[in-house]
Amino acid sequence: MSVQFVRAIIHLFFRLFIRLEADGLENLPAQGGFIIAANHLGRLDVPLVYHLLERRDISLMVAEKYHKYAIYRWLVKNMNAIWVNRFGADFSVLRAMLQRLRQGSVLVIAPEGTRSPTGALIEGKPGVSYLAAKAGVPIVPVGSTGTQDSLVKSTFLRFKKPHIALKVGKPFNLPPLDGRDRDSVLEGYTTEIMCQIAALLPPEYRGVYAEHPRLQAVLSEQE
Repeated sequence: MSVQFVRAIIHLFFRLFIRLEADGLENLPAQGGFIIAANHLGRLDVPLVYHLLERRDISLMVAEKYHKYAIYRWLVKNMNAIWVNRFGADFSVLRAMLQRLRQGSVLVIAPEGTRSPTGALIEGKPGVSYLAAKAGVPIVPVGSTGTQDSLVKSTFLRFKKPHIALKVGKPFNLPPLDGRDRDSVLEGYTTEIMCQIAALLPPEYRGVYAEHPRLQAVLSEQE
């Protein structure tokens, strides 16, 4: 089973069984390295990436809990993904991702680190901020709705097509990291990323960032 065949199956699946509404795809850079930072609701988020991006240099992080499944091991090996330990600081993964970004690859990552149990944004982690600032690449925020596993399943059981809505924001860059109070700086960078994502989502999906002052500022800038 080739990677091209997998991509063809993914394209066919979305065209036949999903009602997809995508806005802002023109904001995705045509070339060069960048990070797509997105909210994470369900298992369809990953194949959605391969449906929308035709690039061959997409990098994903896959949680170690899936290593026991042969199909995931094959996908990680053949689709440019990297295993990641969600419960520790895996510096070898960070180094590998930095190298890929500097070589012009695309990293797709959820700053929350896992699927949201509520469907709304949970607190972001600093890994994305660190990678973007160290690699000097732009971040493209993405907000999506409709990919929750329970929602997709219930819609299929009613013999209907799930409606997935996705919105791509404008790229932005983070200032380089210096040696001063790095933890505090990364916390601020992470808040910026999460508020940029939240601004692309309906109010009920904004979660812990719903009332954040920075989100209100971003929303005002978009008016």
